[in-house]
Formats: sequence, C-alpha cells, structure tokens
Amino acid sequence: MKNLHLMIENMIYRLLTCLFTAISLLISFSIQSQTLTDFTLPTPWTEEVLSSELPLPEYPRPQMERSEWENLNGFWDYMGGKNQPDPRSAETAPTFSDNADKIRVPFVPESELSGLARSGETFMWYKRQISVPKSWGNKRVLLHFGAVDHFATIFINGKKVGTHTGGYTAFNFDITDYLTKNENTLVVGAHDANDGKVPCGKNGDKGDYTFSSGIWQTVWMEPVEREYISKLKLIPDLESNRLQVTASAIRKGLKVKVMTKEGAVNASGISDEPLYINIENPHLWTPDDPFLYDLNVQLLDDRGKVIDDVNSYFAMRSVKIEKVDGINRTLLNGKFEFQLGLLDQGYWPDGIFTAPTDEALLYDLELAKQTGFNVVRKHIKVEPQRWYHHCDKLGLLVWQDMPNLWYPDDVDSVAVRQNFRNELKDMIDQLISVPSIVMWVPFNENWGAFEVADITDWTKKYDPTRLVNGLSGYNYAPHYRLAPGDPGNGDFVDLHHYGKMEDKYFPMPDEHRAASFGEFGGKGLFVRGHMWPVPNNAYEIVINEDVLSDTYVYLLNEVEQRMLYRGLSAAIYTQTTDVEHEINGLVTYDRKVEKMDFQKVKWINTEIIKNGRKLGEKKKVSSIVREYPVE
Repeated sequence: MKNLHLMIENMIYRLLTCLFTAISLLISFSIQSQTLTDFTLPTPWTEEVLSSELPLPEYPRPQMERSEWENLNGFWDYMGGKNQPDPRSAETAPTFSDNADKIRVPFVPESELSGLARSGETFMWYKRQISVPKSWGNKRVLLHFGAVDHFATIFINGKKVGTHTGGYTAFNFDITDYLTKNENTLVVGAHDANDGKVPCGKNGDKGDYTFSSGIWQTVWMEPVEREYISKLKLIPDLESNRLQVTASAIRKGLKVKVMTKEGAVNASGISDEPLYINIENPHLWTPDDPFLYDLNVQLLDDRGKVIDDVNSYFAMRSVKIEKVDGINRTLLNGKFEFQLGLLDQGYWPDGIFTAPTDEALLYDLELAKQTGFNVVRKHIKVEPQRWYHHCDKLGLLVWQDMPNLWYPDDVDSVAVRQNFRNELKDMIDQLISVPSIVMWVPFNENWGAFEVADITDWTKKYDPTRLVNGLSGYNYAPHYRLAPGDPGNGDFVDLHHYGKMEDKYFPMPDEHRAASFGEFGGKGLFVRGHMWPVPNNAYEIVINEDVLSDTYVYLLNEVEQRMLYRGLSAAIYTQTTDVEHEINGLVTYDRKVEKMDFQKVKWINTEIIKNGRKLGEKKKVSSIVREYPVE
C-alpha cells in the first residue's frame, strides 16, 4: 500500500511538472515567438526576428560612435488604447498588472512583429527593467531613443525624467541621478493623435497605409563623463579643400582634437566653434566611388585629459546648380550628374514603419544600386541613422523629404505651422553631416503645404551646402485643397506625372532653377501570393514581367530625350517596392519576387547616366552667383 501511495504521488508530481512545463513553454512561446503562419505577408527576415532575443542589435548611430553601449530592444511590458492615462499630462507612471501584454520593441504595436498587431492605440505605455553594467563605473548614463511617434514622456523608478515631441528625430536624457545601484524601472509613455496636425507623412489620417505609432527605432544606453560631445557637424568644403568640424559639448569652451585614421592630429579647437581640417588632394565621394574618410574626435578637460572619444566619418563632395551650355543643371563635384532615382517609402508588411533587420534595411538600397539608380528619394519619412550610413557606403545620393502634416489651415494653425518649422529644423540638424544627402524637400504635392516660398528660402539659408526642392510636384494636390502652383524659388522646377510621356508634362529649367521630374512611372503588376490583402492598384497595370520591363525601358528613353534636348536634370521613378495596395514596385511588398528584368533596368539606367556625364563633359560650365547667408 505504501508503494502504491508513492507511485501515485510520483505520477501526480510528474503530471504537475509536465503541466507546469507546458504552461511555461506556452507563455514563453507567446512572448518570444510567433509562427510564420501568423503573418499576413512575411518577409525573408521575419523568422530571424522571431528567433532573436535582441531585435536590431547593431550600433544605431554610425556617425558618432562610442565603444561602450547597451541595446534595450526586446520584449517590454505594454498597455495601450484610448482608455489608458494620457502621457502628455502624466506626472507619475501608471501601474502595470502582472499579466500585462508584451511588445517586441522597437516594432510599433500596430505591426505583427511587435507581437500585438493592434489598431491605432493613441495612448501607449511601455515598461522594462534596466541595470547599469558595473564596468561603466561612476560615469553618467545617457538613455537614447531613435524615434518615438509622436510625443514621449520618460519615467525612471517612478520619477519623471522628461518629454520629447517629434516622431522622426532621436533624443536622449541623462538618467544618472534617477538610477539606483540595482535594477531600475524604465517606463515610457507615448501619444499619437493621428489627426494630421503634426508632421506625419502617410503615417497620418490622410495617409492610405497602415497607421503606426509609439516606439519605432532602437532604444539604448551609453556611459559618458560629466562633460561629453553631444553633437557633431561635419561640412565638406571642396572649394577650399577642407572639412569644417563643429563638436558641440555640454560645456562650451573645452578643447577639441580631430584626427584622421592615421592618428595624426589634423586640427584642434574649442567645443561649439567651427574648426577646419585641410584635405590635400581630396578623394572625392561619388556614386561610382563612395570614398569615406574615417575621423576621430576627442574632447579634453581643462587639464588636457581626454574625457570623451568618438569615431565618425565624412566625405568630400559638393552639389550645386550651375549653367551647362546656358542651361541650369545639377552638378556633383563640379560635373553634371543626371540624378536618376527611386521613390522609397520605407514600409514593411511585418514591421510597418520599422525594417525587420539591418540586412532588410540594406536590401532596398542594394536593390537601387543593383539596378543602376544613383538616387533614392526618401519619401516623407526620416529613417534610422543606419539607413543613411548604408547610402553613404553604397554611393546613393539621397533626396530627403520632410514628413508633411495635413491640416495647416485650421483654427490652431499658428501652433501647427510653428511645430512643422521646428521639426523641419530638427530633421536637418540630425542629418546635417550625412554626405549622401544632397537635397531637402520641404513639401510634396501640396500635402499640408503652407508658406512654401518662405520655408524654401529658410531651408536654403539654414543649409546652403545642399539643394532645396521646395515643392516637389507643385502641379499636384490632394482632393481636399487646391494646388497653389509653382512657388518660384528653390533650386528646381519640379513636376510629377503618371501618364502619357508628352513634352507638356515635363518640367523645363528656368533662369535660376534646374528641371526635375520628381515622380513618374507607377506601372503595376499583379503577383499572386505576394500582395497585401486589400484592393490592389497602380496608375497602370501591365500583364507580365516582360511588358513591365519593356515599358520601363520606353519610359526611360523618353526621360533621356528630355535630358539631352530639354534641359531635364533629374527623374524619380515610382517606386522601390510595392507598398500595401500600391503594386508599382520593382519588387513585391514582401521583397520576395523581382517584377522586372533587372538586367534591362540596369542597362538603360546606366546608359542614361553615362550619356548625361558625356553631355556635361562637352559643354561649358558657368556658375550662378547667389547669396544665401547662414543664420
């Protein structure tokens, strides 16, 4: 009888153990994994994210890199919805239940990779535990966010650290004084009204893609001394064969040393004041030879001790509009370079606003390079800083759009317009050192456009080293507002057209501006099994890959005729990939099917760029003199 009782007890124990294990595995599975069948349209990188403990592990800020840091991506506790506390007015962090939802950061709650796939949360709250590595000693700790859409408030151990407004720009806080030696509780509140009254681009109520909000770029920490380099500004000056370097610091007036890869001190100066490195016989950065110089910047204290050390890089290149045989053209390093590019929107079926992996982020850019384009127009979105790093290394020129708002004329228009101007400045400040960016595009097709001429002039004055396309596609307008027409200033006369290729639809250069065909193409192809489950469309649907490829060659021949004989300097084809209902990409939305004959695409693109260079070599170049004082 005793043995029978022991057997029964052992059986019960084993059953309870198995049950506990099964429950634990089920919970673990629900938090850490999802099967690919759960995904509407998985990409080649979806499974890699699901099997990884740390999404997007790469260093997030390549142009200002320190050796020590810690990535905070991964699963966080999450609460979201309209009934949650409003982060904008919260002075204390809310309480999370023990069985709170889990979200995979940095994927937005509306995405499937987040583990939630919700719809427009409005109020969002995130929580996780953090601890400072002992190796960081008594250094200050900076908490960084790549981007949070659109308003963020931060709490450490129940105390409010600060807030940030702007869904596309990075920010950080010194959280040292809020930390304990043991584990610490980090809570992030986010608010996104989705009302079109903030810079949002297609990620807004007038946008026709899946809306996204909250944390959507890497969260991370790094240790610094009490005084440290807070920002770098690197501006190439080809006319003087030098690089302008401005290293901002927490305290102005500290000594700064700047060195090249070889380790020789090239220049020294004072923090927050420009200093210059002479670059003898500069190795120019071009799409065919995207050479980057390595750079090391050190900050010294009053006794000459190095207290901060960051690695960076820069390129020597110039962009201008100058007359070539009497016609205004786009010049790169003093030579005409026809700018032939792809409209790139940066959406993903599994991550929506966030690429699943760094390899995926790179894929779209390598696709542009592989098919012979030399430009990517980043369409009304600001990408993570690694995206621009890849462009720098690959040799892709970047047109950087400002994410538009939609309602600049409502009763709160003064505040709405000022907020747009603030965030435009923040975007330029963040990306000012990126060598691949050659153009700012403040407005697109009159989407939320206002005071266009004034903002175009301001942008040119604020950054006189780049081109400004004030209103790309000024001939288009959304249905709810009229197109005011050509603003008359900036560096480009820019039209969009998605139809028959006649001369009247192409822009012509004028006395002060070059001509840009800011969007064209839009030819679509159905690919069964690789489309988003909505009504799919394009400006024109063709029957198969061969017809689409030949149609593209025809369109590019028409573009080339306008380059050769009507002064066209740039053209942007729509688009890199399919995006949800739009099936006019070079590849499908899941990046699994190539929709064109890429050999044909590369051949015609290469021929046109090559013939543009020949055109520039044959013609006389003369400068346009224009004064744009720097504010």
